[in-house]
Amino acid sequence: MSNTNKLKIFNDPIYGFITIPNTLIYDLIQHPYFQRLRRITQMGLSYLVYPGAHHTRFHHAIGAMHMMQKAVEVLRSKEVLITKEEENALFIAILLHDIGHGPFSHTLEHSIVEVHHEEISLLFMNKLNEEFNGQLSLAIQIFKGEYHRKFMLQLISSQLDMDRMDYLKRDSFYSGVAEGNINSDRLIQMLNVADDFLVMEEKGIYSIEKFLMARRLMYWQAYLHKTSLVAELTLTNSLKRAKELLHKGIDIECSKPLKHFMEHKITLDNFSNTNLDSFAQLDDFDIISALKNWQYHDDFILSSLSKMIINRDLSKIKLNSEKFPKEVLVEMTTRFAKEHNITEQEAKYFIFKGKIKNQAYSKDAEPIRILKKDKTIEDVVEASDQLNLKALSKPVTKYFICFPKLLDENYL
Repeated sequence: MSNTNKLKIFNDPIYGFITIPNTLIYDLIQHPYFQRLRRITQMGLSYLVYPGAHHTRFHHAIGAMHMMQKAVEVLRSKEVLITKEEENALFIAILLHDIGHGPFSHTLEHSIVEVHHEEISLLFMNKLNEEFNGQLSLAIQIFKGEYHRKFMLQLISSQLDMDRMDYLKRDSFYSGVAEGNINSDRLIQMLNVADDFLVMEEKGIYSIEKFLMARRLMYWQAYLHKTSLVAELTLTNSLKRAKELLHKGIDIECSKPLKHFMEHKITLDNFSNTNLDSFAQLDDFDIISALKNWQYHDDFILSSLSKMIINRDLSKIKLNSEKFPKEVLVEMTTRFAKEHNITEQEAKYFIFKGKIKNQAYSKDAEPIRILKKDKTIEDVVEASDQLNLKALSKPVTKYFICFPKLLDENYL
């Protein structure tokens, strides 16, 4: 047994001092699985737009745990019974909620790993539970939504959870997008539990409106920023191309764990402990290192895509509220393929279209419930007198087309 003092504090630029509540949490934070999050950027390639956005999943996980500590304290002050065991399970579940994220967040999920990050988080939690002799069992039960006290899952995963409380405030801080800043202290202070649901007291409704508006603006200005979008799609395509070449028997230089996932088709059904250990070795540095090598590869497509990211010389991206005509894409693809002596199929690595959707609040998901003064409970959209809040529950879809800068865009 180590004599190390495990009740340490983090100095966080947003909240000040964050305390590690107990030795189990300390040991989980110290575990190599969790330490990997120091090497996973929270906002993917957004730092190509906002140079300050270099903060990590590690920052965010610690911050979300701090939010959970405050939420538990507030709920207990309102006579919501939360046992010591439940408290610890909540801390563990929120701390590990993002542990399954791969390099550059969602990029791997769309290219070489066909498993959602939440499912990988659960695999990590199960493995850690074995190592820690079952001490994570209740946390896993809550995380999976199998615990009878439903409000506990809502604290971890809902439209008003501790995850969002931290990432909006943190991403706004590091990116400099002030519109995303929220008053998390006020939001948490207004939390309560009624009929086993997490609710917001009626006097906190304006803070909720601000929170939802901040989320909408952060999506348009940061998460779905067109340059971040084209960078992420370019990275996805470079990984797909590398995988395609590897399967054709062409040598691809990259780290051992990255090559493992490119060589094998890995799904949830065959995600063994060996695959989990390989995934635990993967981080942003594997990808950046690979791109630095690939920019000199003989393959025109792989080298071009890699250079685009390394040198931030990205394709053009145009957004529109209407779909782009198919003829435009066909004409560009044909022309680009001819100019660079590649097939039209290969040209699609550079020229493609798609759509993005922004919905700050979903009426189909678990609602944000407002506890009114007469003790009735109402959906926040119905309780609010703000017309723009009703608009926030309607999805807004934008269509995009990406193409190399050299192509003429006059006919778009």
